[in-house]
Amino acid sequence: MTARVLVVDDIAANIKLLEARLMAEYFQVFTATNGPDALEICARGQCDIVLLDVMMPGMDGFEVCRKLKADPATMHIPVIMVTALDQPSDRVAGLEAGADDFLTKPVNDLAMLTRVKSLVRLKMVTDELRLRAESGKENGLDQLLLDNLTTKSSSRGKVLVVDDRVSSYERVVQTLSREHDVSVITDPQEALFAAAEDEFEVVVISTSLEGFDALRLCSQLRSLNRTRMLPILLLANPDEDAMLIRAIDMGVNDYVVRPVDQNELVARVRSQIKRSRYNDSLRDSVQQTMEMAIKDGLTGLNNRRYFDGHLSSAFEKAREGNRPLSLLIVDIDHFKQVNDTHGHDAGDDVLREFAGRISKIVRNLDMACRYGGEEFVLLMPDTDIQLACIVAERMRREIAAHPFVIHGGTKQINITVSVGASCIEGANDTSAALLKRADEALYLAKRNGRNQVVSDAA
Repeated sequence: MTARVLVVDDIAANIKLLEARLMAEYFQVFTATNGPDALEICARGQCDIVLLDVMMPGMDGFEVCRKLKADPATMHIPVIMVTALDQPSDRVAGLEAGADDFLTKPVNDLAMLTRVKSLVRLKMVTDELRLRAESGKENGLDQLLLDNLTTKSSSRGKVLVVDDRVSSYERVVQTLSREHDVSVITDPQEALFAAAEDEFEVVVISTSLEGFDALRLCSQLRSLNRTRMLPILLLANPDEDAMLIRAIDMGVNDYVVRPVDQNELVARVRSQIKRSRYNDSLRDSVQQTMEMAIKDGLTGLNNRRYFDGHLSSAFEKAREGNRPLSLLIVDIDHFKQVNDTHGHDAGDDVLREFAGRISKIVRNLDMACRYGGEEFVLLMPDTDIQLACIVAERMRREIAAHPFVIHGGTKQINITVSVGASCIEGANDTSAALLKRADEALYLAKRNGRNQVVSDAA
């Protein structure tokens, strides 16, 4: 694994030492000797993770970290505070500033490298999600995510504690319950099932489970799809450095060493939940982007892009199974007059209500799409032309019988539709020909006076 690491320290010897260690592991290293330069490098998107010294003249590391985490464009970059300060209050101050981790000088090589690799892995996931989300949004994604996090940060988190020592988990619950809803499970296998079935935001696991290897539970959590991305925080003993290095290497996100400092535990859990919520917001944005690619934004129906792809596969499936397949093209009559007379807002009202009505008429296996403008298509598997025309006629009558509400319910207008219908014909038929015949039937319906159904078999 390689990544771009920014080392920020005002002492050249410290920079050279960290640079040599990181380059030996094939990381690409950038350096800065002060806060403003570090902020500029991050703003240009030149790094994947920041190793940030605390004690610097002018702008100290805490302030640099706060500025990075307050900027929507850089808030996703992991920050590891590196300092000679070793008191729990110092670690808490770094975590409160938004740091993702904290290393004390002299830095242990293995601990540093595993921390860096762990956070880089998370950053790679975040970057992939950001790229997918941004592909469907021209701008504003960063601010949208920051707004979502600001909203979510006020809500209580959901924490699972896996610990079988009463004295231990009671202190943890007392500490975390001030901000979160905490559940305790003493049996590791029961905890695994609970984590997979519930919506926990972080799981806190004791390394002192009686007769059970805590890393085994961590491995199981990482192997399940439902819990693969669930943040894991270990409660470890002072003599478990080697185990912690293995834990972080396998995907554990963070740890706290006993005796547990309450403020540090609160800060680390809060940090994990915040990062988890950030990635959840990204995933939601990706899902919305995927839906935007196949959905019509106004009506909520599938769009023409989706229909064009779906028609070919549905046609081939019907032909291979020697099953009927019918297609309806529906056009709202005189729709231009609606826009010209009542305004485009009224036209949008009509389109939305029309989409809702046809969605109620068609079966679950049918597919309704907005094909463009005021034109809609319905693809009807296992439906011959006679049944398709019956459905089309029922839809036509329903549309004509009930006025459409516009302008927020202050006015009603009458709407009619014209429908062209076609059905698959023989082994030599094609999806393009099916669509063309329905279009020609629609044209005939409009030429003959509109508000009628015409089939290509007529």
